Amino acid sequence: MTLSGKTLFITGASRGIGLAIALRAARDGANVVIAAKSDVPNPKLPGTIHSAAQAVEAAGGRALAVRCDIREEDEVKAAVAKTVEAFGGLDILVNNASAIWLRGALETPMKRFDLMQQVNARGTFLCAQVALPHLLQASNPHILSLCPPPSLEPKWWAPHTGYTLAKMGMSFVTLGLAAEFRERGIAINGLWPRTLIATDALNMIPGVSGGNGRSPAIMADAAHAVLVHPAAGFTGRFLIDDEVLREAGVTDLSGYAVDPAQPLLPDLFLD
Repeated sequence: MTLSGKTLFITGASRGIGLAIALRAARDGANVVIAAKSDVPNPKLPGTIHSAAQAVEAAGGRALAVRCDIREEDEVKAAVAKTVEAFGGLDILVNNASAIWLRGALETPMKRFDLMQQVNARGTFLCAQVALPHLLQASNPHILSLCPPPSLEPKWWAPHTGYTLAKMGMSFVTLGLAAEFRERGIAINGLWPRTLIATDALNMIPGVSGGNGRSPAIMADAAHAVLVHPAAGFTGRFLIDDEVLREAGVTDLSGYAVDPAQPLLPDLFLD
C-alpha cells in the first residue's frame, strides 16, 4: 500500500489540491512530475513548479518540474517525454488542472468559456491520450481525474452552464476512457470532495471562505488510497473523498476542517 518508486504526472500541481497530492506521494518516496504553467512567482497566486518540486524533494520524493500548458498538445507530449526520460516510465496520471468561472450565460465572456473547455475536458482527454501508451506498460496504472459524478440535474447547470459543462466534460471523458480501457488493466476513475476545499479557487465563490471547507490534505489522502489500489477491475468509478477514507478505515475526519467552529459547506454537484 505504497507509491514508493511509482512515477506520477500531476497537472496543476504547483499549488492547492495538486500540490497536496504530490506531497502525499512524495512521503512514500514516489517520483512526482509537477506539470503546470506557473514557472515564475505570481503575486496573486502562491507557488511555482519550482517551489513545488523543492517541497516534494523535502518530503522524500524525487521531483521533476515541467512548465506545461495542457491546452497545448506539443507541450503535453514534451512533458510526458521528459517524464519517461527522467524516470523510465509512467505509472499514474492525475488530472488536477482546472479552470473555473461561476457565472451565468450573460456574464460569461467567450474567452472564459473557451478556457474552461480547453483546460478541463480537452486537457483531461489530451493528457490521457499522451500518457496511455506508457500507462499500458506499467504494473499498476491509474488515471485519476478530479471531477464530479456525472449529472444532468438542471440545478447544477442553471447557475453556471459553462463551468458545469467543463467539469462534466471531465467526468464524461473519465467515463468513456474507463469503458474503453476496462479490459486492459488501467484504473480510470474520478474523485470529488464532499465539502468545499480551502484553495485559491474559493476566491471565485462569493460569500464563502476557507474556514467553510476542509484542507486539501483530505483529497490528498483519498487520492493516495485510490492510487495504491490494485488497478485491475477498479475503474469507471466516481469516488467521494470521505467515502474513500471511511472505506480505508479513517473514521474521524474532524482534523481536516480548516476551522472547526465554522460549518462545512458542500461542494458543487453533490446532493
